[in-house]
Amino acid sequence: MTAGMSNLLIAETVAPTPKHGMAPWLGRIHQGDCLKHMAKLPAQSVDVIVTSPPYNLKNSTGNGLKNGNGGKWPNAELIKGYDRHDDAMPHDKYVAWQKRCLDAMWRVLRYDGAIFYNHKWRVQGGRWQRLADEITADFPVRQIIIWQRKGGINFNPGYFVPTYEVIYLLAKPDFKLAPKANAWGDVWQIPQETKNPHPAPFPVELATRCITATEGRIVLDPFIGSGSTALAAISSKRKWIGFELSPDYCKLARQRVRDLETGGIAIDFDAREAKPGSPGLRDHGTKFRLPPNSVCRLYKKKEQL
Repeated sequence: MTAGMSNLLIAETVAPTPKHGMAPWLGRIHQGDCLKHMAKLPAQSVDVIVTSPPYNLKNSTGNGLKNGNGGKWPNAELIKGYDRHDDAMPHDKYVAWQKRCLDAMWRVLRYDGAIFYNHKWRVQGGRWQRLADEITADFPVRQIIIWQRKGGINFNPGYFVPTYEVIYLLAKPDFKLAPKANAWGDVWQIPQETKNPHPAPFPVELATRCITATEGRIVLDPFIGSGSTALAAISSKRKWIGFELSPDYCKLARQRVRDLETGGIAIDFDAREAKPGSPGLRDHGTKFRLPPNSVCRLYKKKEQL
């Protein structure tokens, strides 16, 4: 257990920080290192954290993303890494960095909050590697949710193409799911997001599922990327905070937030297919929770096309 984690577990009985001091942070995407930003947030100031950090995929024993030829997918966006992050850290340094990030998240999380930490299991050197197990070893993992995304990338003919990722639910002792959310189960079938210039976009539907599984009022995403968590929080009537290292991704995320707030785009869902003109997520009030078999889509309104 890390020193920071030990201290935080001892301090769980401390009263949560009043939210009136959070105004400068709320509803904004803050550019810069998430560790530096989280160090400035008051302790126990956010209710739920939904995030998907870089997976360090270019530090791989495979021959696709690592050497840059893309294998069967020469146009794979992650060949170039992320803006301001090459996604190729030495293993030990990557694990240590992610542990520091989780320590920082745990400090700002309320005594009844939870972290939804999205990561990816993979094969390294011919053997199964659950990298996130190593990262989360010192934290209370309450459950692992399977995100079945119906597609993946595999540069190696020695094993089947992966079609899912994982979400580690790291929960404080007093955390409880929203009423009836436990009925959703621990396998979520949600398609990957397309038509997004970010190299590894987090689906709005997945972020919405995580957020609305709780009754948390303030949502934080330390790796907000193209802003999917912000869109999900806005549509779910929650307050939100986003951190992002890349100025370009900040610009993209802020534009998506503006488009949603001004009506340039809408978020829709339907049990089988999303269609313009159907009720949007934001029309369902503060208690809205995404139905487990729904499909969520962003679409531009006709007048914006």
